[in-house]
Amino acid sequence: MDSKPTVEASHVTPPGQAEDRGKKPVAKKRWLVRRVLNRLLHTLARSSPGATSLRPWLHRLRGVTVGSRVFIGEDVYLDNEYPEAIEIQDGVQLSIRSMVIAHTRGPGRVIIDRNAFVWPNVVVACSADRTLRIGEGAVIGAGCTVTRSVPARVVLASPAARMVGEATVPLSTAASIQEFMGGLRPVAKRPTANRESAN
Repeated sequence: MDSKPTVEASHVTPPGQAEDRGKKPVAKKRWLVRRVLNRLLHTLARSSPGATSLRPWLHRLRGVTVGSRVFIGEDVYLDNEYPEAIEIQDGVQLSIRSMVIAHTRGPGRVIIDRNAFVWPNVVVACSADRTLRIGEGAVIGAGCTVTRSVPARVVLASPAARMVGEATVPLSTAASIQEFMGGLRPVAKRPTANRESAN
């Protein structure tokens, strides 16, 4: 005989719900309704006006802890699965299309301390059972990816874009990606000016 315990998929208790075998269907329905409502509020928050009023209020309804004088730019993504795992303190500014993900294979916690500034297209990602903190007054430059805590008043900048090749066949007119890739050429090294000859 097989002595392994069997687990029914229908017996999984949703997060935040007490296990009650007699009310299992009701708890699941509430959990599903909460998840759907959370996503509707999130969709509204991402596209609604009111970076300092309506958007923060909608995120509070979702469970995000949002302080006062917080600016949340357009199309900012704050974790859909675990909004309650995000804390945004007073005076924080989150610019357009920044993204805060508070879970990877389970919830973690993201805390953005007072007066931190997050530029556009920043990704803040925290894994399960960890706390990621962006320190007070820190500035996270456009396009950065943050996966570890950032000390207070630190300025992070992403690497500048650099030339990696010359396209002899424009991608917009290439018949295939192979044709485009076949037309790539190395970037010619530019001569560097000798400082002594300038003196």
